[in-house]
Amino acid sequence: MRKHAVILAAAIAICAVPALAANPSPQVKRGANVVLAGGCNDCHTPLRMGPNGPEPDMARMLSGHPESIVLPPPPTLSDAWNNVGSATNTAYAGPWGITYAANLTPDPETGIGKWREQEFVQAIRTGKHLGAGRPIMPPMPWEAYRHLSDADLKAAFAYLKSIPPIRNRVPDYMPPAKK
Repeated sequence: MRKHAVILAAAIAICAVPALAANPSPQVKRGANVVLAGGCNDCHTPLRMGPNGPEPDMARMLSGHPESIVLPPPPTLSDAWNNVGSATNTAYAGPWGITYAANLTPDPETGIGKWREQEFVQAIRTGKHLGAGRPIMPPMPWEAYRHLSDADLKAAFAYLKSIPPIRNRVPDYMPPAKK
């Protein structure tokens, strides 16, 4: 039984391993490891239904919530169930409003293609979009990632800039409805 669990875990991990360009630099390799260990694919790569259940759609790796999927309003939440996620695991609703996983690919119009390294580092350090804008909302665990070294954050950025750009305009954050 344990052997099967190990094989299953390895198969799942292989499916979600970030792609690397041919002959990546040591910094890009390090960044791929940071992105993988940080679980970035868990929320920023949409899930699709596979033969054995939900699986990462690696053709849309790190492209965030699919623009083609318009979600209905979330279910009514209570104190017992105070947040929910979409089937793609890229959209979340809770007391903070509705958030959508961002497009982390280097697409210049819909992803981080125009971002500078320092803006990325500051965004993670401060929890502010582009390091100075609106707050980065839950469930993004920037509070944990801000403890990464500058070298690790710069490596993650170098890796993200090295992956294929995917044009995908993610919906904007929606604050909670006024009561």
